[in-house]
Amino acid sequence: MSTLNTGSGEKERKLAERNIPGMNSRERFVEAQHAKNAGETLKRIAACFGREKAGVAAMLLAVVFGTLCGILAPSLQSSAIDLIAGTREGSFLRTLLLMLFVYLLYSISQLIQGLLSAKLSQRIVGRMRTELFGKLVDLPVSYMDTHSHGDVMSRMTNDIENLSTTISQSLPSLFSGVLTIIGTVAVMLWYCWQLALLSCATVILTLLATKILSGKVRRFSRKRQMLLGRLNGTVEEMISGYRTVVAYNHQDITAEEFCRTADSLTEAGIKTDIFSGVMGPIMNCIGNIGFVIIAAFGGYFSIHGLISVGVISAFIVYARQFSRPINELAQIYGQLQTAVAGAERVFEVLDEAAEDESGEELAEEKSMAITFQNVHFSYEPDRPVIHDFTLTVPPGKKVALVGATGSGKTTMVNLLMRFYDIDSGEILINGQNLGEVSRPSLRRNVAIVLQDTVLFSDTVRSNLKYGNEAATDAQLEEALNRSGCAGLLRELPQGLDTVLTGAGENLSQGQRQLLAIARAFAADPKILILDEATSNVDTRTEKTIQDAMQRVMKNRTSVIIAHRLSTIRDSDIIVVMDQGRIVETGSHEELLAAKGRYYELYMTQYAGIAT
Repeated sequence: MSTLNTGSGEKERKLAERNIPGMNSRERFVEAQHAKNAGETLKRIAACFGREKAGVAAMLLAVVFGTLCGILAPSLQSSAIDLIAGTREGSFLRTLLLMLFVYLLYSISQLIQGLLSAKLSQRIVGRMRTELFGKLVDLPVSYMDTHSHGDVMSRMTNDIENLSTTISQSLPSLFSGVLTIIGTVAVMLWYCWQLALLSCATVILTLLATKILSGKVRRFSRKRQMLLGRLNGTVEEMISGYRTVVAYNHQDITAEEFCRTADSLTEAGIKTDIFSGVMGPIMNCIGNIGFVIIAAFGGYFSIHGLISVGVISAFIVYARQFSRPINELAQIYGQLQTAVAGAERVFEVLDEAAEDESGEELAEEKSMAITFQNVHFSYEPDRPVIHDFTLTVPPGKKVALVGATGSGKTTMVNLLMRFYDIDSGEILINGQNLGEVSRPSLRRNVAIVLQDTVLFSDTVRSNLKYGNEAATDAQLEEALNRSGCAGLLRELPQGLDTVLTGAGENLSQGQRQLLAIARAFAADPKILILDEATSNVDTRTEKTIQDAMQRVMKNRTSVIIAHRLSTIRDSDIIVVMDQGRIVETGSHEELLAAKGRYYELYMTQYAGIAT
């Protein structure tokens, strides 16, 4: 079911609020600075790994085996040097061959580790992407009405992709680095605990530098992700509304708005990359200090017979192995922060409450009566939109809602479809309270034709069967004929199998609207809603669509929203709304005779009276 526009100007207000124009730059910056609970996010990411225990175990096994090979190789190198120096007995050739074999195993384990981590990342991220999309299709309409579509798409693409890259590239380095640090320190302590302690003194400097820089990285990483979502939202809205942008010569202003957001994104990205990138050189500098310590004190200990020359050589290699994972961890820290920030944004959507689908089944009868009893509704507290709306639509009859823009017409459709729940009062269908009926059960009995026709980039058959998967080709062709699309079907090159490119952009507006009416025919609903179904077409096409509408509304309870009063003259009940209230009801002739608000609207359209 397609999302409707909210009434009383609320949709426009909500769309404006998506870009948060009321926030000044300082407030936006402060919001971006506050990182959310990274610890909780990491726990949830770990839970995702828990579903892939076999893959995680295999990768960890490859990491452990590779780390052991990396730790053993310098020890063999130390033995080989001592054999050359004559301070140790044994076979030099056998030691050399064993060292080469260990290095070969190390390389193979690295290759296996990369393959396993890539497979693991795709499985985890694939599952998360599926869960996210599943959540998106279950979210209430109000969520999509109040969130930037571009930002939602950014969470589905950019944030998920950042997490995928981190799992496939950074996490293996993280596991390997931790194990390498532990193993290397253990071997260094075994060889010479004095020199090991001196070598590890640089860890204090490393931890201090990491703590200072990590806060900067975390702050600007989250700001970058937030701005990236906003930038995507700007691009998405510009593309979808491109004709409006061009028609009002708004290109320069739109470009300026884009550039402002892009400049802020660039600034946040530069700062994130600077604080992430500066960690590497700082760690290298600290590592070089460690080499100096090993060379100076190692030579002193060797002269006094505490260690051999081979041990000094091994210590230099171990010191490099010790500093390398620390450097890598520092360098990937920014990427990890970006991934955590992206995962937070994904989990925010996953934590949103899905649309409540509980409730009893709607009793399906041949015809349905709709009753609104003292309905009150507001999109926000203390800002009522609908006031004490009371109306009865007899079964099989047509009711038309008319009134000025913002009077609440579309809001009533939103409430009837349970896109939103009422604040008080009751909506009944054949006496059954709508608040107790499950949304899927309700919507199976309702079809809707919107002002902005929604078709999908699929075959004509799939579009027509959208509301009734069980419809046969014969039923679809009958629906096309009854909606006046028989000629259109003959013009399509592959008939029902014709693919609508660009969601129907290869068809005219009138043809798309007729297909939407045919889709309603195919759904065979008990209740039909027509929301400004002819407002975007010319008068001649409007007559064709009106004839199709009359056929599809026959013997069905119908709710029509229209600004063109010519489309609702034969309605059984015409309801005139103003600021969320009913001001007049009656037939076309009765309302004209009363010379009230409907008379004013009618004369404005057809008698040229000034508004």
